[in-house]
Order: sequence, then C-alpha cells, then structure tokens
Amino acid sequence: MTVMSLTPEEKETLEVFRKQVFDEEIIQEGDSVGTDDATLLRFLRARKFNLTESKKMLQNCQQWRKTVGGDGIDALYARLDPYDYPEREEIFKSWSMYFHKANRQGRPVNIQFFGGLNLPKLYKHVTPERHWEAIVVNADSLTREVLPAASRAAGKHIHQSIVIVDLKGFGLSQFWQVKSLAQASFQISQDYFPETMGQLLIINAPSSFTFIWGIIKPWLAKETVEKVDILGSNYREVLLDVIDAENLPEILGGTCTCKGEGGCDLSGAGPWMVERNERKRNESTEDSGSGEKTEDVAVIEHNSPITHPIDDK
Repeated sequence: MTVMSLTPEEKETLEVFRKQVFDEEIIQEGDSVGTDDATLLRFLRARKFNLTESKKMLQNCQQWRKTVGGDGIDALYARLDPYDYPEREEIFKSWSMYFHKANRQGRPVNIQFFGGLNLPKLYKHVTPERHWEAIVVNADSLTREVLPAASRAAGKHIHQSIVIVDLKGFGLSQFWQVKSLAQASFQISQDYFPETMGQLLIINAPSSFTFIWGIIKPWLAKETVEKVDILGSNYREVLLDVIDAENLPEILGGTCTCKGEGGCDLSGAGPWMVERNERKRNESTEDSGSGEKTEDVAVIEHNSPITHPIDDK
C-alpha cells in the first residue's frame, strides 16, 4: 500500500497522522524509525487507520527504540553490525536467521532454521543478552537497510518480506528451550516493526507442530495468522512458485549456493549487501585519499529516493 493506492479518506488520515506525530514530537526528521509515508502507513495499517491507536503504537515504538540495549537501537546497531559480528557463525549453528535475495515480487526473503537449536550449548559461547541483541539488530536491519535497498533494486516500493521457517529436526524439547525467546521475537516484530511480513511459510513442520502451533497462535495478531502457510516436507514447488530457483538456497530446493561468499546463510546476499559493498569501496577510496578512518556499519536513510513509487503487490 502506497499513497497512490489510498482512498481520499485514508490520505486525509495519513496527513493528520503526520501532522500530529510531528507536532507532538513523537518523531522528528532524521529519526531512524523512518519519517516517510511508507513508515507512517505501516503503523496506520496495523491499527486500521485509528489515529489514537496508531499514534500510541508509534510512541511505544519510539520509546523502545530509545531504550533497547541500554542506550537505544541506533547505538546498538552501530556496535553490533547484524552482518558482521564475532559470534555470528556460532549463533547460526543453533538458530540461523538471515536475509537472502528476493522473491518474484521483489520482497526480501528471510530464512530461519530451527533444527540445530541448542540454547544451552550456544550460551557456552554467547551470552543470552548478546544473542538477544543479535536478534534485535537483525529485525531492525529489515526496515533500516533491507527494504530500502530492495525497493531501489526493484524500482518500486517494497514494504514487506517473505519469511521461511524450516523446522526440520525441530521438536518439543527444543520448543520449550526457545519458547520465551520466540514469543519476545514475535512481540517486537508486531509491535515495533508492524506490517513488514507479507507471508510466513513454515516448512518441514513435525507431527508435534499441531501442539506447538496451538501455543504460538495466540501470540499473533489475526492479520499475521492469515499470512501463515504450514507445510510438510513437500514444500519445494510451493517455494519455487514464489521464488526463482537461482534466488533460493540449494538446501531449500533452489540452485543458489553463494559459493565464495561463505554460503547462503552467512553471505547476506541481496541488494542491501551490494549497497554495503559499494559503500565500503567508496569509504576505502576516501580513506586512501584523506587518511581518515570511517565507520563500516551501513545506515540507509528511509527517505532515500525510489525510482517508481508504485505498490508492492
């Protein structure tokens, strides 16, 4: 949904919403949450264009962004780059979550594997606090870097991702390990990054998943539940209907291996990584000319221009 596709009443609500959140200093220009129409529309859609509820949601989001990690999301993102931190490979052995290229609509694909989940083993190498911070910056990278880069690559507004959760090898014992963490992850996604998931495909769902789903489902908003497709082991054709084989990791039935880039999970392959690499090359050139050091962490403006402001359908 973009401004172009709004009804006259929705456009008016958007303008009133924009004026109120700026007048009340809930947001200010330059805030990393985003101040563009696409961001404001996400909060309005999440609360069915109810101004009071949408404003409250954005206010709560801003408060969280200012306090998470002790000094706020921007400081956390600066010190923990979601694509390059020392414990990343160790964390991915237990619970890998990564963005990998895009589907046929241009939506970035977020892939998560739960089969190797072993939190007691992981926490011998990484503190639970550090693990949680890694989850938080991964979530923030979607709106901070991934969606803006995907939009520029597609030449249209891309405001949602597609999520694939692979449960091969996942059972009840692992679910009890991750239950609280999973619930907290769903909570920040729905409350602080609303309307960013277009579809959730759960593959290799075990026989115990009926019980697990019964616990998870109440955590989710009705609109989120409607986007969930639960599949067994015959998922390959379903995935290839929405994602080209060259963009789908080989382990999921595609042909991509990201050879030479650390594999699909660690590569971070997609327009966002292309932009990161371009920035690093530019910084390297500037550094060689000036002798000054610059930050490696990429921060992309939400208001960066997009060539064709048409809807992500």
